[in-house]
Amino acid sequence: MNPLISVIVPVYKVEKYLERCVNSIRRQSYENLEILLIDDGSPDGCGLLCDGFAEEDRRIKVIHKENGGLSSARNDGIDIAGGEYLIFVDSDDFLAGDFVKVLYEALCETGSDIAQCKWEYVTGDKILREEEPGENYVYTGHEMLKNLYIPDGAYFVVAWNKLYKRELFAAVRYPEGRIHEDEATTYKIFDGTDKAVFVDRFLYGYYKAEKSITRNSFYLKRLDWLTAMEERIEYFKGKKYDDLVVPTIKAYADGAIDLYYQCRENLQNSKDKQREIKSSIKKYVKEAGGYQKLPFRTAAGYYLFFLSGGFYGMLRKKFFIS
Repeated sequence: MNPLISVIVPVYKVEKYLERCVNSIRRQSYENLEILLIDDGSPDGCGLLCDGFAEEDRRIKVIHKENGGLSSARNDGIDIAGGEYLIFVDSDDFLAGDFVKVLYEALCETGSDIAQCKWEYVTGDKILREEEPGENYVYTGHEMLKNLYIPDGAYFVVAWNKLYKRELFAAVRYPEGRIHEDEATTYKIFDGTDKAVFVDRFLYGYYKAEKSITRNSFYLKRLDWLTAMEERIEYFKGKKYDDLVVPTIKAYADGAIDLYYQCRENLQNSKDKQREIKSSIKKYVKEAGGYQKLPFRTAAGYYLFFLSGGFYGMLRKKFFIS
């Protein structure tokens, strides 16, 4: 018999989309599933919907909890999951009908610890594109870490397009009380991975709303991204992964410069925070020289930013640089 796979679905204020999400899991061609609906204190009708789904499908278990955020809900799911493998699904998203089957077979065929696929943005009632099966690409755990910085790195950093062996989470949990939780966690999972497989197919539909936790108007919690990246830099330094430190510092500096201007343009009385961000960028860019020199144009751009944030900001708006 196929092993039990636990699908963890944090649920919060998604009444309009929850049925589509849950039904896409219930209709999987791989049937030996434990579907954990974690009602994170949702103030709408989601809790009642979850209870109704559980009455219709014995594989569904509902956990009602006080609101603690996405990380808290995921962590509760991990703690109670009974499956040998874990999957995370955001409750406004949905899966292709063979998502679980394809990833599980790819994982078994390659002897991997993680299997992941491509995802695409969906709006309204859009369905995933039909396509011929692509190739499977196998990577070591260290190669997966490098893939965080390739042009399609978003496929790698997110939590929810993947099938994991449960033991990868033995000592890893999502940071509660913070957003950008995937940036703070996925690299640790990859570092505990011997082998992973990437399935070149669109099997996950990521709902694109006008607003979301990370795409709404700018607010201070968005700076949790900086914390996640600073932790990652220090983690790689501690592991002596010199080939990863500089790419991480560059990603940090590019993102931090954008957040600097977001603070400058959208948050009143944020000058202290702007100075703090600028100082941190300068610190890490200086450190990068101790590992390997940054490309000249990259370093020149950073130093222009350090010399004159206002002039750099003007160029940034005119030429769409970041």
